[in-house]
Amino acid sequence: MPIDPDSPVFVDRKVTALLNKLTMQKFDSISDQVIAWANKSEKEKDGRTLVQVIRLVFEKAIDEAIWSEMYARLWRKMMEQISSKPIAGGQLFRKYMLNRCQKDFERASRDEAAKAVIRQSKEGGTEKVALYSDEYYAAQKAKRQGLGLIKFIGEFFKLQMLTERIMHECVKKLLGNVENPEEEEIESLCTLLTTVGASFDTPRARAHMEVYFSRMKELSKNQNVSLRMQFMLQDMIELRERKWESRNA
Repeated sequence: MPIDPDSPVFVDRKVTALLNKLTMQKFDSISDQVIAWANKSEKEKDGRTLVQVIRLVFEKAIDEAIWSEMYARLWRKMMEQISSKPIAGGQLFRKYMLNRCQKDFERASRDEAAKAVIRQSKEGGTEKVALYSDEYYAAQKAKRQGLGLIKFIGEFFKLQMLTERIMHECVKKLLGNVENPEEEEIESLCTLLTTVGASFDTPRARAHMEVYFSRMKELSKNQNVSLRMQFMLQDMIELRERKWESRNA
């Protein structure tokens, strides 16, 4: 029995296939096709297809952090070109983006179960990893998507789709526990600052940045922080000292 072309299952299949083909080389043609699917909501009272396309793009972006810049560009293009009525496409994108980013960011910071499984896998060797195999892989997926979300948020900021105020809130949240921080918080902090540092570290934000990096220097010497995280923090401090130029630049 053929699938109804207006059904969520059909839309999911077609848009996911397009996103799987998306590359920078094919960006214009593939993104136009994704937008065409989203614009099918012009004939819908509830804009369900647009909401579905937005969700698919967002989830793809946080699951594939290496392509976060490309997905952020797609997101901006969709915001600019979606013409759905009665729902204002651009307005819906902004609302969804802010709500979803906030919800996922806060959920990641509270996901104690996932953090505990990852800690156990590091402390207990292969037997414990096998014992918690399902939980371990779920936790690793949550960690990957958490870092993907952080990088996606950073790319939004670079494209001026998020404000400095929101960036400061993210950094303060990640630096909230200086005494005994979680590795995931430090790694997320470094991922965010690596992504936005050159755009974020402006004269207007200088006072805030000095406070952030003062705390990061403290963390880099904290005995409760693993050596891997200490080195990561030190790399960030040195990156800022080089005016956000990589060593290979």
